[in-house]
Amino acid sequence: MIDFLTRLSEASIQMGEYQLRWLELIGVLIGLASAVGGMKRKVWAWPVGITANVLLFFVYINAILDPQVGERTPLFGQSGRQIFFILTSAYGWYRWREHQRGRGADKPAITPRWATMTERAALVGVWLVGLVIVQQLFATIGAGWPAPRWYYWCDAWIFMGSLLATYAMARGWNEFWLCWIGVDLVGVPLLLHSNYIPTAVLYAFYAVFVIYGFVVWLRASRTETATDVSDREVAPAAS
Repeated sequence: MIDFLTRLSEASIQMGEYQLRWLELIGVLIGLASAVGGMKRKVWAWPVGITANVLLFFVYINAILDPQVGERTPLFGQSGRQIFFILTSAYGWYRWREHQRGRGADKPAITPRWATMTERAALVGVWLVGLVIVQQLFATIGAGWPAPRWYYWCDAWIFMGSLLATYAMARGWNEFWLCWIGVDLVGVPLLLHSNYIPTAVLYAFYAVFVIYGFVVWLRASRTETATDVSDREVAPAAS
């Protein structure tokens, strides 16, 4: 399986001066499907997202090992966060599936809500503290090229924001869409700079998509009522 993914990651088509990697294209399209499922609060969004994470891990890690690395900057944060995505997504998959059992297969898995002030403060605090720690860790490991200091801060911002956005989605917090907007504001320029064009285009599309998804979840949080015990435990009044 690993050999197959490695060969697939090397397959590409030439588009002008850019080599479009099939694995990268497939990964971002599957990731988009997962995002749509998340907006609709479907349990299947999680395993689909995990599939995209596995594929994109090979895209980014292959850039580190690729002898033509000069064409595409190796993003350690991007590759490393795929592993944490898988772990966090496994939690979200379990949590949404448990909620779905109490609601029925014909209903959305969860009822969105705003995080409480305490939860929101913890989310921001973990992001900021994690940013400082992770950028130093990335700088210590190195990028395999003489990367400027801002590069590690950007990569760490994307790493922490993506991880916390996935966790907030698992909890059913509206704030997870806002986290993704914060990630996109840094992620799109960095991916363009690093020559990951399809992924950058996907993130740019996400910037529009997350606004729509945020509106959808916000409307649901105002109109829907939690109907099972597990929802009532995680859906207190918005702060």
